[in-house]
Amino acid sequence: MAVYKRGDVYWFEFTRQRRRYRKSTRVKNQRTASDIERAFRTALAKGDVGITERRAVPGFRSAMSEFLRWSEEEHRAHRATHRRYETSSIALLRYFRDAPLDSITPDDVERYKACRSGEFKTVRAQNGKRVATNKKLRPATINRELACLKATFNFVIKSDAIAKNPVSRVKFLPENNQQSRVLSYVEQQRYLANASPVLRDIATLIFETGMRPEEVYTVRPENIDLAHECLMVPHGKTAAARRRINLTSSAREVLRRRMSGLKTPYLFACESDPSRPIPKVNNAHDRAVKASGIAPARLYDFRHTWATRAAMSGIDLVTLAAMLGHSRIQMVLRYAHPTQEHQTKAMEKLEEFNASQQIREFQQHMTLVQ
Repeated sequence: MAVYKRGDVYWFEFTRQRRRYRKSTRVKNQRTASDIERAFRTALAKGDVGITERRAVPGFRSAMSEFLRWSEEEHRAHRATHRRYETSSIALLRYFRDAPLDSITPDDVERYKACRSGEFKTVRAQNGKRVATNKKLRPATINRELACLKATFNFVIKSDAIAKNPVSRVKFLPENNQQSRVLSYVEQQRYLANASPVLRDIATLIFETGMRPEEVYTVRPENIDLAHECLMVPHGKTAAARRRINLTSSAREVLRRRMSGLKTPYLFACESDPSRPIPKVNNAHDRAVKASGIAPARLYDFRHTWATRAAMSGIDLVTLAAMLGHSRIQMVLRYAHPTQEHQTKAMEKLEEFNASQQIREFQQHMTLVQ
């Protein structure tokens, strides 16, 4: 018998897969000791076939809290990713509250998607409260929330508390990512003339280098090498984003001026906390656009503008992708938008090339015939 008495308590002993197990049950009742021995065998069997005990299923609120704590540490080098998760969590928590995660189905996620698609964008009023506008939420906003929800479920799945992710069966909303807003040189001058000093420097760097706004925000003195006229982008979501950028004279002038007498770790430090980079310049940008009288444009459109000008100047797509920090050439097509005039000139060049080649080949053919 596997259970036997030793002193005042019962022990069990048996052999499984050529391994001997002997352990005290620490109880004096033989029936209880037998139950403990059977439970121990069951635990061994589960381990042998990869079965693990599942944790108690958490509520949505506590799961989101754990996920955000993990995200803050995981994305320490990419603060924008964590901030995006924090922003997306607000609407998700308002809808799902503290529902057990295993009770949330793909249909619930579809209902959330439909509900958010019918809501309007809100802005913060002067009294600090958020008020609704007449603009519907963009598909991109809802998709970022779905991405946050999906990441939260994947995070909990790793702890074996749940087995399935309901978001994986839900299609994201189609987004119109093809941006065609390219500023003219006149619009650029008018914008910069009406921008605040900090915004003017940030915008100039984007116009001159094609950097992402967040890459400009986080520039540090040690990233800049004016002697070699370059700047290093040390962080990014992909290896391609971490790159060396050659600087124009205008970009060098901005960086040289910002570095003069600098006492903060970032060239564009946050006013309330100089140890951190400036989080964004959206309000200043909106004021500059309105004051300049140009058509509505996003700060990110300045990167589009740089990429389009670079493509029109003759920079090949492979080089342009590297300069923009993209790992795939296909991504460049989202940023480069040649004008109709540029396409016409390109066709004229092709026609001239074909004509010259045709004449050259004809002359070679006549020489061989003779």
